[in-house]
Amino acid sequence: MTAAAAPQLAPLSLPSRFWADLSTRDFAALQHSGQADQVVAVLPVAAVEQHGPHLPLSVDATLLQGVIDAALPQLPADLPVLFLPPQNVGLSPEHIRFPGTLTLSPATVIALWTEIGECVARAGVKKLLLFNGHGGQVSVMDIVARELRTRCGLIVYSASWFSLPLPDAVAGQFSAQEHRFGIHAGEIETSMMLHLAPATVHMEHAQNFRSTSQDRSERYAILGNGKSAKLGWQMQDYHPAGAVGDAAAATADKGRAVVDAAAQQLVALLQELQALPLSTLADGPQLR
Repeated sequence: MTAAAAPQLAPLSLPSRFWADLSTRDFAALQHSGQADQVVAVLPVAAVEQHGPHLPLSVDATLLQGVIDAALPQLPADLPVLFLPPQNVGLSPEHIRFPGTLTLSPATVIALWTEIGECVARAGVKKLLLFNGHGGQVSVMDIVARELRTRCGLIVYSASWFSLPLPDAVAGQFSAQEHRFGIHAGEIETSMMLHLAPATVHMEHAQNFRSTSQDRSERYAILGNGKSAKLGWQMQDYHPAGAVGDAAAATADKGRAVVDAAAQQLVALLQELQALPLSTLADGPQLR
C-alpha cells in the first residue's frame, strides 16, 4: 500500500492585502484552519532623510510605496500576502548633518523591526519579507533577519527595491557609472520621483553631483574598486550637497520604467517566497 497523500488546503483568500485591515477574528480563523503558515508578511522599511537640494525628505518612503502600489494590482488573487504598516523612519545617521533628517539609533531600529517580526510569528505566520527603500540600512536587515530566525523560527528574507533585477531595456537607460555611483538622489531616484511625485521635485536645483567615490575608483585599485573595502561615511563625504549622480538627466519616463519593472520583480519575489517550503529551516544540527 502507498502512503496517503497529504490533504491539499484550499486556496487562501484574504479580506485585504493589508495586515491592519484584518480583524483579530480573521487571524484567529487563519490559525484555526492551519492556513496562517501560507501567508507571506511584508514589512516595508524606509527613511525620512535629506536628498540633496532638489528632492524632498520623503524620497525613500515615496519610492518604496510607489513600487508596492504598482505591484498590488499584479498580485495573483490566490497569493496570500499581507503588507504590514510601513516603518518610514529608519537608520539614517549618515545624513544627520543635513537639517530635517530623521533617524533612530541602530539599537532602536533592530529592536523595533525584531519586535514587529515577533508579533508576526505570534500570529502563526511563518514567512516575512523585509522590503527596503534605504541603502543605509541593508546591514541592519541582515541582523534582524537572523535574530528572527533564531528567536522565532521565521523564514525571513530581506530585499531592497533597488536590488531587484531590472530587465536590460530598463537598466540600460542609465549608464554603468550612474548605477554604481549615483546611489543617492541621482538620475534613477530623481526620475522615479518625477514619475511618482513631480510636484515635490525642483529640477532647477538638479545637477550632475559627482561622487568622491568615483575619484577614488580612478586612483586606488583596492580602496576604490567598490568590493574589497568599505568606507565608514557620512553623506557630505561623497558630495557636500548631499546628493550623488546625474540628477539633471532624470526624466519621468525613465522613472516610470523603473517603478514598473521593480513592481514586476517584487511580485515574482513574493511568489517564490510563498512557494518556498517551510522545511527550508532545519530544526537543529546533526551532531555525531
